[in-house]
Amino acid sequence: MDERFNQFIPQVHFELIPIRNLVSNQEYQRSISEKQVLHAAENFDVNQINPVKVSRRNGMNYVFNGQHTIEIVAMVSGSRDTPVWCMIYDDLEYTHEADIFANQSKYVRPLTPYDIFTANIEAGNQEQLIIKELVESYGLSITPGDAPGGICAVATIQDIMKKFGYGNLDHTLRLCIATWEGAPHSLSSNILKSIAILIHVYGDELSDETFKEKLGSVSLKEIMRNAKERRSGSMGYAEALVTFYAKGTRGGKNNLSLEKLYSYMTEQARKHKSSTSRIKKIAAEAQENAANETDQGEAEKENDQLDLPIEA
Repeated sequence: MDERFNQFIPQVHFELIPIRNLVSNQEYQRSISEKQVLHAAENFDVNQINPVKVSRRNGMNYVFNGQHTIEIVAMVSGSRDTPVWCMIYDDLEYTHEADIFANQSKYVRPLTPYDIFTANIEAGNQEQLIIKELVESYGLSITPGDAPGGICAVATIQDIMKKFGYGNLDHTLRLCIATWEGAPHSLSSNILKSIAILIHVYGDELSDETFKEKLGSVSLKEIMRNAKERRSGSMGYAEALVTFYAKGTRGGKNNLSLEKLYSYMTEQARKHKSSTSRIKKIAAEAQENAANETDQGEAEKENDQLDLPIEA
């Protein structure tokens, strides 16, 4: 190979190294996200595993990119003896490792939800194809940014589909379009989420005709202002929508109980707390297993040393 190209090629080599022989958690690294590790482990795909970047200095293998990767593989495999592909840099200084870590993504454009969605369409993944077909059935399209007749809240519509199902997403789009006819901000993340929540919480109690009549007469700016005064995010919007829905009526079928919405909010908070506790428990068990494996490995090493033949 022409030596002129050497300056463009990292001086590295690849090895399979057991996770137990890798050292991570350098001072310059982020702390391990237990939630990220558990989520990735639950959706594990071996083809999504990238090589771990390792600095080999003083006989030790220091991970400077990929500490979450090794924890995910260890959790899924159930063993820190599992090897992972490593890209080895020899004899880097600690400060050079930190500099590489700090600047490795400096000029990398992260994937947007729209990028990921379109890639899934090209891959022929059914969930995204179904969503695309549904959106287009209403004369709309998935867009990377705000555009007339476009939905750029890509992550939101996928989240609605995942949490509440196809029927809810269909109903959400139908009600949103019928009420505001594609007006600016009407297809925003918070509006779509809040409508999906109302459909989920109230079911048949929610009248499409009443919703269109009551909410269609209120400007989206007023809804947005009212929502922000109540609480942040889609829950504030949901509360505002219920309030405007019932405005001008006393009792009867047009009233939706805010208590029912608050109960839903409380239940979501409880689930989040329970999920966090579960993540911490699984992470603690994984750490305990890793410690036990280390102790067992040290014990086996000592036994091997005791069994060495005595030389004459």
